[in-house]
Amino acid sequence: MLKIGVIGLGGCIGAILRYLVAGGMHTLAKSSSFPVGTMTVNLTGCLLIGIGGGLMESRQFFSPEWRAFIFVGMLGSFTTFSTFGLETFNLAKQGQWLASFGNVGVSLVAGLVAVFAGHMLSRLI
Repeated sequence: MLKIGVIGLGGCIGAILRYLVAGGMHTLAKSSSFPVGTMTVNLTGCLLIGIGGGLMESRQFFSPEWRAFIFVGMLGSFTTFSTFGLETFNLAKQGQWLASFGNVGVSLVAGLVAVFAGHMLSRLI
């Protein structure tokens, strides 16, 4: 039961952070069509899960409860794959094919690079 509680708490925090980061990036970018906020939270989530995964691999850095809180709760609600899919679909539906494919390509490649970078950064911690 404790694990469910920490997942819920982490999910609440992650959702609030997602709202703040995505909204802030959208405001900063002044972009009405390209989903820069979603891309930012997804790439940040990839970096953070890379760091956390690297720390877990190299040493038992997190207890099972902390892993549930951070990875399932916080990062699970912070990253936004379903929103990414919808926004990419909407770009394509509006005929913005280059932006649609660009969103997929940049998110995929940069996401993998962010996970790798996070994993490498975890070695410095």
